[in-house]
Amino acid sequence: MSTRLATTSRGRFGSPRRQSGVSMVLLAVALFMLLAFTALAVDGGNLYVARNELHNAADAGALAGARFLYVKNGSRVNDGSEAYDPTASPPVYKSAEAWAIEAAMDNQSQNSSVEVISARRGHWSFADRTFTPNHIDVDPVDLDRTTAELDADLSFINAVEVVTARQQTQVEAFFGRIFGFDGYEVQARGVAYLGYAGALRPEDVDQPIAMCKQAITDGDSYSCDVGRFIPEGDQTGGWTNFEHDDSGASNANELKELICGDGNPNEMRYGEDISTNNGQVQAAFKALYDCWVEKTNKQEPWSLTLPVVDCESGIAPSNPLVGAVNLNIVWIVDQANKIDDDAPWQMDLPPDDSDGVSPGTWSDSDPSGVTRWDNFVDEFNINGGDGSPAYFDNDGWRQKSIYFLPSCSYHEPKGNTGGENFGILAEIPVLVD
Repeated sequence: MSTRLATTSRGRFGSPRRQSGVSMVLLAVALFMLLAFTALAVDGGNLYVARNELHNAADAGALAGARFLYVKNGSRVNDGSEAYDPTASPPVYKSAEAWAIEAAMDNQSQNSSVEVISARRGHWSFADRTFTPNHIDVDPVDLDRTTAELDADLSFINAVEVVTARQQTQVEAFFGRIFGFDGYEVQARGVAYLGYAGALRPEDVDQPIAMCKQAITDGDSYSCDVGRFIPEGDQTGGWTNFEHDDSGASNANELKELICGDGNPNEMRYGEDISTNNGQVQAAFKALYDCWVEKTNKQEPWSLTLPVVDCESGIAPSNPLVGAVNLNIVWIVDQANKIDDDAPWQMDLPPDDSDGVSPGTWSDSDPSGVTRWDNFVDEFNINGGDGSPAYFDNDGWRQKSIYFLPSCSYHEPKGNTGGENFGILAEIPVLVD
């Protein structure tokens, strides 16, 4: 009986020698798994560091390329065929892609040179979050459209994509060598987008006047072919001292000091309220009138970059900053202006959007100031708030008023990306992918 029990026990569980063999197999498998997890942890961490460094290089390259995506005056995409800034000495002929490659290669990944696989300019669409390369179109597109229309226009060059890699100098494998890996190839990608002027840096805008976006838009799109005048209702514009956290009217001396000066002294932050005033400030208005006469001799449009605010609830004591616009002041009527003497006799036409050159001069020698004014209104398409022409009989000739026409021409990029479209691209891009 004892013998049978002993035999049965050995048959079920095997000999101690067989149990030792199974244990060795399990130990080998465990060691293999331990090595595999160690390789994954060490080599994976190393790959993570290398890829982050490649991402930093790609992002730096994309931002640099987008920063120089347009030539300095905004007249064309910077493909390197023309100097970025022709006033520089010596002028630099370097495309947006060349700027991107140079900035990316200034970075290193684990003390190894970053390789740039590609640097391309093109169009970024927010609707489907895709980048489409475009090396053909170099002319600036017409921004007098809705944001959705511009987002779908592949000829609108607004982004730079950079792809970096470690291929020639692969990321080193440590424990991975046990499994036959000598190194790892890694890539990273960055896309920088150049949008519309939002936050404005010091001296980005010219005069202490805030334009209402309601006066320069038609529905959802920026409109540059219809002029208006300030004040006309409560949605055209008003005075501003450019300052945040300062609600209410600025004093006359403060505004007067800003007239014909260097523009906004401090950064203006998109989306935040700036101080506004829709009342008459005679000292500031007279200074603005005198500056206009000095700058233009009342014979050419006065091109200004001004902040844009949302005036949905009227203007003053403060309104949120939503962007910037370039417009042409075509006439100012002072308090003492008499229409027969002071209605326009001649005025250069604003530059068009093809080459930035004025197409000619409007003139009228009729002795009647009313006739000259009404013809001037027709030529420059100046309307009142109700959409009707600002003729003399429509109460269009008003003392202490500023008549303006939003510009349809290209403009020098200004400020940081983030604002709404009022015809001015930003100078500083942002990363989007």
